[in-house]
Amino acid sequence: AHVVFTNGMGLERFLDKMIANAGGEGVVTVVSAGIEPRRMDEEEAESEHPGEAHADEAVDPHVWTSPANAIIFVNNIEDTLSLLDPANADAYRANGALYRKQLEALDKWVQEQIAAIPPEQRKLVTDHATFGYYADRYGLEQVGAVIPSFSTVSEPSARELAELEDAIKEAGVKAVFVGTSVNPALSEQV
Repeated sequence: AHVVFTNGMGLERFLDKMIANAGGEGVVTVVSAGIEPRRMDEEEAESEHPGEAHADEAVDPHVWTSPANAIIFVNNIEDTLSLLDPANADAYRANGALYRKQLEALDKWVQEQIAAIPPEQRKLVTDHATFGYYADRYGLEQVGAVIPSFSTVSEPSARELAELEDAIKEAGVKAVFVGTSVNPALSEQV
């Protein structure tokens, strides 16, 4: 490949060795470069990377949940493609500008939707802990997650589920948001 785009922030740790073994002269671009990472706490880091000694360096890699971060992705992709294919740089810039405009409109729309929710009700419960950047961007309080991990392969304990159910009741949370890549059964149970 001439170029490989990665999310970065530890999401594709497995790729480093594969890319090195593949050889070649391809460029690797980390599309999240320039985004301020959210740090995982020790418990989150251990559940995400069991047995690893770098818990203090662990960050939440789910940066794409914020349109503002997606704009940074677009900028990094545009820059790389323009550098690698200067003959088509104008097209990359035009497409990048159009997509940035759409993302800016989306960001504004989300802000308007959140503004319509009374501040005391801006609470978020999700299927797993992946919406930190979104919550930070739009001023939402993360009450919890059905799977208290950044990974969907983790499983919550009965105690963790009971604590989440108590937190939901106490906070008056009205919905649990479930992604399309996760079996919703456990979230429906909660």
